[in-house]
Amino acid sequence: METFDAINTRKSIRKYQDKDIPQEILDKILTAAILSPSGKNKQPWKFYVVRGEKRAEMVQEMQKGMDRLGTQGINTGSARYTIRVMAQAPVTILVFNPFSRHPLLPRNTQEIYGDMVDMQSIGASIQNMLLEATDLGIGSLWICDVYFGYEELSEWVGEKGELIAAVSLGYADHTPRMRLRKPVDEVTVYVE
Repeated sequence: METFDAINTRKSIRKYQDKDIPQEILDKILTAAILSPSGKNKQPWKFYVVRGEKRAEMVQEMQKGMDRLGTQGINTGSARYTIRVMAQAPVTILVFNPFSRHPLLPRNTQEIYGDMVDMQSIGASIQNMLLEATDLGIGSLWICDVYFGYEELSEWVGEKGELIAAVSLGYADHTPRMRLRKPVDEVTVYVE
């Protein structure tokens, strides 16, 4: 598949077949992630691959976080749907920045700038995962709702770094319609 074809055909998949992803395909997806651009070549990512029976534990931890926040009056919105996707997906990858820490802890200016660079690098690594998955016929979903289970998921895997996102992977059980995108000329300004 050509690069633009993978970009153009990639869709957010929220329903998966009950079929495992072969290890060699998963290895290719993770290799694509670590080959992404990285500010200062810091490579600020750590991936926790959750599959098999551990998926139920992950979902339980996520639910605990949502319940905790619910008692504080925080609306977890779409996370109730996302948790079902995570339960169904054969693989969910929790993505951490091991060089950072909880997002609500104070930071000095240098740490803020460093975290901003790391966030861009991690975003590129996740995009590489999604595109490689698409190229290999694997559906994917970039999940930010894991923030609602931040403390619980971090403690569950024993990671002190900052939880950034998750990616669910599996063979698609549906073909979602392409979502509309703003035209290029609406979001682009040439400074000449």
